[in-house]
Amino acid sequence: MKSINLHIEKALSFLPEGALEAYAEQTEAANQALEQGTAPGNDFLGWLHLPSSIAPADLARLKATAETLRENCEVVVVAGIGGSYLGTRAVVEALSHSFSWLMPRQKNNPVLIYAGNNISEDYLSELTEYLQGKDFGVINVSKSGTTTETALAFRLLKKQCEDQRGKEMARKVIVAITDARRGAARTTADKEGYASFVIPDNVGGRFSVLTPVGLLPIAVAGFDIEALVQGAVAMEQATAVGTPFRENPCAVYAAVRNALYQNGKKIEILANYHPKLHYIGEWWKQLYGESEGKQHKGIFPAAVDLTTDLHSMGQWIQDGERTIFETVLSIEEPNRSLSVPSDEENLDGLNFLAGKRVDEVNKMAELGTQLAHVDGGVPNLKVTLPQLNEYYLGQLLYFFERACGISGLLLGVNPFDQPGVEAYKKNMFALLDKPGYEAESAALRARLQ
Repeated sequence: MKSINLHIEKALSFLPEGALEAYAEQTEAANQALEQGTAPGNDFLGWLHLPSSIAPADLARLKATAETLRENCEVVVVAGIGGSYLGTRAVVEALSHSFSWLMPRQKNNPVLIYAGNNISEDYLSELTEYLQGKDFGVINVSKSGTTTETALAFRLLKKQCEDQRGKEMARKVIVAITDARRGAARTTADKEGYASFVIPDNVGGRFSVLTPVGLLPIAVAGFDIEALVQGAVAMEQATAVGTPFRENPCAVYAAVRNALYQNGKKIEILANYHPKLHYIGEWWKQLYGESEGKQHKGIFPAAVDLTTDLHSMGQWIQDGERTIFETVLSIEEPNRSLSVPSDEENLDGLNFLAGKRVDEVNKMAELGTQLAHVDGGVPNLKVTLPQLNEYYLGQLLYFFERACGISGLLLGVNPFDQPGVEAYKKNMFALLDKPGYEAESAALRARLQ
């Protein structure tokens, strides 16, 4: 099998001579710290060898549960927020037909939709309206079962599912992915008799796509989770401790990012030229933003869809403040073939493209943009995928995860905690008068007067 590849040539010219090699020992030390469990946050390193530890029996049970949902549901709602849904959506959107939501539903192929990732009354009201009269199921993804956004959505979905389909069928089509022993979601799953899967204690949400958190809904959507895992295993092996620096794409990516950061490049833009990769960018933003944004440090992660965003963000990328660099995701060979037709009148002036594949036009737009941005002072890295399928997506997901761990350690932060996300929750609970937050509530209300 081929492999995804990292290209750094158009970034090196922006770095002092020897800057990259200076990170060789540091990246190996960081990789060793991950392997030996001596890194900060070492109680959340379960993702490191997760791909190679997934047993065939685990995949078989996931696939069996997915088949139960596929046979009994026309819609499956994935309730989760952050890492509890972004990885799933990234893979499903990347592999799905672009217009699947407009096409007639095929038997045993439910529509996957998402909830629990916002607190919009309009969204939740419209969701319950859409589900009326439909045979739907729910995959509730929450380690604690008390995350406000997800718990609120699940409360609504559970009641509607039971009212529409009856308690017995609801018990069959509601699945919990949660903690092994404790928490509200675990208690509910055990009480109601839901099928359930475990979120490992040592895997944080943003690293959880290759756990049941991602694998079950991806299987429900009809995609090959075995190939996804196999791709991740291949990348796990290719980036192991002892791999020479220049041959380890995770080490090189982490090194280039940190070298550019130390040379004033504070923003990384993940760019794609394939609209199906939009949610890969959303997943990547959480992975790197939540892992590195600490102690007033960290590269700010942004994402654009090109060429679309060249007509909105292109001017800023080309001529704005030179604090940015780009990482481009590129698909070598599309899954479909379409050529530009000739037109006798040629009113649009595009006959020079007649007979060319649309992908060739797209690739030249990608190359022309990369050269323009480099000329404009924007360092460019590129990650190429031979094809958009489960195997190469598995490689890509693990590549970004391991590189993130190494990069965070090079930056000098704990890549596996997220203390900053608790501040908003504390304020929200106080303003909603949650029991136990009386003192905080009084203090906040005094500030708002």
